[in-house]
Amino acid sequence: MIDYPRHNKDGWQRWVPSWRLVSGLCIAFFGCLVGAAGLAYAMVSVPVVDDSATAQNNVYYWADDSRMVATGGERNRQSVNLSQIPKAMRNAVISQENKTFYSDSGIDPKGIARAVFNMAKGGETQGGSTITQQYVKNAMLNDQSQTVSRKVKEIFVSIKVGAEEPKNKILEGYLNSAYYGRGAYGIQAAARAYFNVDAVDLDPGQCAFLSAVLKGATYYDPAGSISIDPAATPEANSKRAKNQMQDTLDKMVEYGHLSQDDRAKYTDLPKVQNPQSNAQLGGQIGYLVRLAKSSVVRSGVVSEQQLEKGGYSIYTTFDKKKVNELEKAVQKVYKEKIDPKKRPDKDTHVQFGGASIDAKTGAIKAIYGGEDATKHFTNNADVTGAQVGSTFKPFVLAAAMKWGVRDPDLGEVQAQDERTVVSPKSLYSGKNNLKINNYDGSIWENEKGEQWRQANDGKDSVGSPPDYKIDLREAMRLSVNSAFVQLGMDVGLDKVKESAVDAGLLEDSLAGSGYPSFSIGVSDPSAIRMAGAYATFADSGKQREPYSVTKVTNKDGTIFTHKVEEKQAFTAKVADNVTDVLKTVVEKGTGTNAQLSGRDVAGKTGTTDGNKSAWFVGYTPQLSTAISMYRYPDDESIKNRTFLEMYGTGGEKKIHGASFPSTIWQDYMSDAVKGMKAEKFPKPEPIGEVINDAPSPTPTPSPSPSASETEEVTPSPSPSPSDTETSPSPPAPTDTCGVFDFNCDDGNSAGNGNGGNGAGGSEGSESPSPSASETEEDGGGNGNSRGNTIWGANG
Repeated sequence: MIDYPRHNKDGWQRWVPSWRLVSGLCIAFFGCLVGAAGLAYAMVSVPVVDDSATAQNNVYYWADDSRMVATGGERNRQSVNLSQIPKAMRNAVISQENKTFYSDSGIDPKGIARAVFNMAKGGETQGGSTITQQYVKNAMLNDQSQTVSRKVKEIFVSIKVGAEEPKNKILEGYLNSAYYGRGAYGIQAAARAYFNVDAVDLDPGQCAFLSAVLKGATYYDPAGSISIDPAATPEANSKRAKNQMQDTLDKMVEYGHLSQDDRAKYTDLPKVQNPQSNAQLGGQIGYLVRLAKSSVVRSGVVSEQQLEKGGYSIYTTFDKKKVNELEKAVQKVYKEKIDPKKRPDKDTHVQFGGASIDAKTGAIKAIYGGEDATKHFTNNADVTGAQVGSTFKPFVLAAAMKWGVRDPDLGEVQAQDERTVVSPKSLYSGKNNLKINNYDGSIWENEKGEQWRQANDGKDSVGSPPDYKIDLREAMRLSVNSAFVQLGMDVGLDKVKESAVDAGLLEDSLAGSGYPSFSIGVSDPSAIRMAGAYATFADSGKQREPYSVTKVTNKDGTIFTHKVEEKQAFTAKVADNVTDVLKTVVEKGTGTNAQLSGRDVAGKTGTTDGNKSAWFVGYTPQLSTAISMYRYPDDESIKNRTFLEMYGTGGEKKIHGASFPSTIWQDYMSDAVKGMKAEKFPKPEPIGEVINDAPSPTPTPSPSPSASETEEVTPSPSPSPSDTETSPSPPAPTDTCGVFDFNCDDGNSAGNGNGGNGAGGSEGSESPSPSASETEEDGGGNGNSRGNTIWGANG
């Protein structure tokens, strides 16, 4: 007998499964999956439209937990039959979102694969949604979370709905339940919200636009949503909406839903109406609700769509008494001084904005957003485009005290220990038409080789001839442009910008940081941000983000609680010295109108070129408040906003920070601080060295009590040819703008030296009282140029 060898596996081979076993396991696994999917499909039923799709109220509360307002019930949610929805609307969403809608099973396998891949990478589970899936998510599933379990449930329900429900019923349900922004759920509400027509009357262009808005109203509503995202400007949103609309129309032609001739009729965005508010959101309430709502959405806890469905309690920081007091102070000026019937060319379109912030926490206690939130839709406490003028100068001083001026013998970029920190006693030239130098003493020139001449208000030099030296405290008190423009150049405009951001201004609100006029306020931060930044000085350098919501609750309990976070933006020594200098402004400078009996007050006035905006920002140790004033036609987009001059407004020769803004500030703050302890600002420690020290002539005007009433400045003698380089005298008023103007304005009329709102600007010495308007400051600058010299005149 032959003994055949046995084929036993040795070593690692014994652990390798056979192909039969592998095949069997795979078949069993996929069989289980199919079985599980079949079981899940069999168990899923078509749910009814969820009750939560019907909007509930959101309730907003004052800081004392008393009820402010309930919103949500006013929303138009009227559903319409498919026959009342234009075919163009149906075809628009199908062409853009789901071209296989009438033939697919309710899901998009490729889209789901993309969504799974995103989940695997740790991204969100959005994407891969057909119209059927979106309808299921919007109208049938209460859970709107971006989770795997919710997505799986959505897929099975969508398959079931796609198999059992007629396609037209699904499309009708989707268009009636989708969120279009502006509180509008459903196509009928959307047609009314954007065009004030019924859905049946929408034209193809309007339909294509509304299909674009479905991608997210925050970024596609032409009205903008900068309170939620600064990138969602009216201009950016309009561009996005137009591009998306045009793409939709092109696809409608491609898929045979629209003729080329009809498509050619809709090349521009359709005209949409301003967002409307219900009556209970009138006055300041609408602005407060809008501010709180955007804060909640930005927190990321609740989406805008979820918030619009209601069911939330939102507890705000707003003090009802202070809100009323601020509104009352503004309305008093309107009533007593602003008369459009008497002065139609001077007093129309006058706007005020305001914000008041707790200096110890960052809580927004009050805002003034405009006359009525249902009539004037721009929130004047938020971004308006109004430049801040000389209220920006404290950030220049803070940078000089934190970083110091650069050593002229070293390179442009210098470490902190290579610089010299300045004292408020440091001396700078107050000369009008001062030739501005780089930090190393070389003459500043633009790319065309043009030099910079910084003008003061009224073409006046401040100080005694021949060098017109003045210390920084006096320069701040009299708001001397030339001194702070040169100081900014010596420190470095990058450090000035850094200090403004450290204090709490948003970087995207800062403009012109490459030009000397940056130091005198060509930027346009909001009143909220200006009040918050000054609060940093008020609390010895501690910076906190302004906030308007303390907590949010719903049926599940508290879902959001604000946590106050602070950072030491400046040392106490720096911040307290800035405050001490700003106290001088209020005690005997341009801000004397803002004095409060028995209380320490620090602040700064500001006015911009052509008398187009005026500010007062000031603070006590507990409360920081910013007031702005300007004129522009109602609710133009910020980009296209045309600010009007305020010469003669309110019967004043010209408007400045020392007039109506400081008057409103004082009237409001007198009431707002009642009941608060009269605290003192900390006594500052000595700081820095005296820069440019020399035998110091007595500054003119004299700081005597009598002079503080009028703050007259001594006109300078005519500059000699050697002083003016290529121009023997300042340029006459002209319509030709300087090469770097942001707002093209002459501003030199009437000898007041108002400069433009851009590079080249200067801010002059402000008057401490409205009656002394001849010596008022102006900030932000016009760069009129002649020959090889750029002239900045402004305050």
